[in-house]
Amino acid sequence: MEAFNEVTGRPLRVIVADDERLMRDQLCARLREVDAQIDVIAQARHGQEALEQVRDLRPDLVFLDIRMPVMTGIDAARHIAQLPTWEDAGGEGQWPGCEIVFLTAYDQYAVQAFETGVVDYLLKPAESERLALALERVRRRIEARRRASIGTEPVPTLAAHTPAMQVLLRHLAAQVTEPAPLQWIQAKVGTTIQMIPVEEVLFFVSDDKYTRVQTATQEALIRTSIKELVDVLDMQRFWQIHRSTLVNVSAIAGVQRDERGRQLVAVRGSKELLEVSRSYAGLFKGM
Repeated sequence: MEAFNEVTGRPLRVIVADDERLMRDQLCARLREVDAQIDVIAQARHGQEALEQVRDLRPDLVFLDIRMPVMTGIDAARHIAQLPTWEDAGGEGQWPGCEIVFLTAYDQYAVQAFETGVVDYLLKPAESERLALALERVRRRIEARRRASIGTEPVPTLAAHTPAMQVLLRHLAAQVTEPAPLQWIQAKVGTTIQMIPVEEVLFFVSDDKYTRVQTATQEALIRTSIKELVDVLDMQRFWQIHRSTLVNVSAIAGVQRDERGRQLVAVRGSKELLEVSRSYAGLFKGM
């Protein structure tokens, strides 16, 4: 069955949030296999971006990966539940809120969610049959709200707004404990191995074999990829501005555009300009 919003009569408008681009692309492809008309209106790389997109675009459904940098899917769900809906505004024409489906690679979280019955989960990578079931559940909940809204019964509360959901989110947040961010980089400088404090790193730039660690006073090489660094660094301190570049936010001196319109980040303590790829241009809105 095609996944329609029964209130508007149009295909479901969906946002997909996952910090791994491959996982986002795979889910989007599977969604279109299940329903060719489904409308993926945005993709988010972390919970904060997902929250902003939900606030601006008002989707019917958002898929949230549990573990994401900047803001986890759990915290994003908490904030989404606080966004005003037409019930809060007291009239039609407002946003009715959105359904939430969590994405996770961890079975223990899924078991907890299925037992409560207040939210749906997909284990990554999502299988087509399981995805179709999740969409059907979402469609049924939307239809139930539509029927209640035109009858005498009260409109069912969105799962994200229920006390049971809030209890579940608190429980999951306690389980999704992140390890302490990396504090030292063990890097090769010439023929010696040095311990470089992460706070002194201006940026990381990776090529096919090595990642360059740049401080104000030295350059070093490590074999750790950017993707691996994202998993262990404090991503509120470092921003990814390119698939091969992480920059220390406190070291950013400014952002400029070249003659081709590309955004270039100037870094204090370095003469090098770092290119911002299109995928990350939204970090510097208005530039």
